[in-house]
Amino acid sequence: MPNALIAGEFPDNLFGYQQTARANIGVFPQWVQALERHFAGNLREGDCQDSELNTCHMRDWRQFLDQIRGLSPSEQIRQVNRYANNKDYVLDLDNYALEDYWAIPHEFLFNGGDCEDYAITKLLSLRWLGYSSDKLRIVVLQDTNLRIAHAVLAFGADDDILILDNQVGKVLSHRSIVHYVPVYSVSESQWWMHVPR
Repeated sequence: MPNALIAGEFPDNLFGYQQTARANIGVFPQWVQALERHFAGNLREGDCQDSELNTCHMRDWRQFLDQIRGLSPSEQIRQVNRYANNKDYVLDLDNYALEDYWAIPHEFLFNGGDCEDYAITKLLSLRWLGYSSDKLRIVVLQDTNLRIAHAVLAFGADDDILILDNQVGKVLSHRSIVHYVPVYSVSESQWWMHVPR
């Protein structure tokens, strides 16, 4: 997949903030548990009429990813953002009777989910398509307009960072978003604190 969009390092200026790398993602147990559940791949068989989690939604997801595999990277990213954003927004309390739960695709695609669940599904969609984990981060941030915590997927693209956000239909450059203050971001292997420059 040689393309300028996926070449280079993840820029060190997310939303204009500097980053400090940290190695131990174990400080985020919900993220670690989500990765473990996803990569365990222990999905039971089922059909689309089943009222519990089933692999029909996973089959549909994989078919979607296979259909877009031949598109340009920029179009793949747009399509992944659109696909996930079509799912229902549902609070963790309503889905799991928990204040905060990081859902993996087979849970999110069946139940819907909240902001980090959209970001996780987008990240794992791009990983399925062959994108490096070094280019993808879930960013937990403060939305200063709504005065709430929020999560998005950030994709380090050449000298830009693209934001895949369940609140916005388009994939945007981080430079065009002024109301997000990043707190931390996390990949599959490390995490970063973000502080003002």
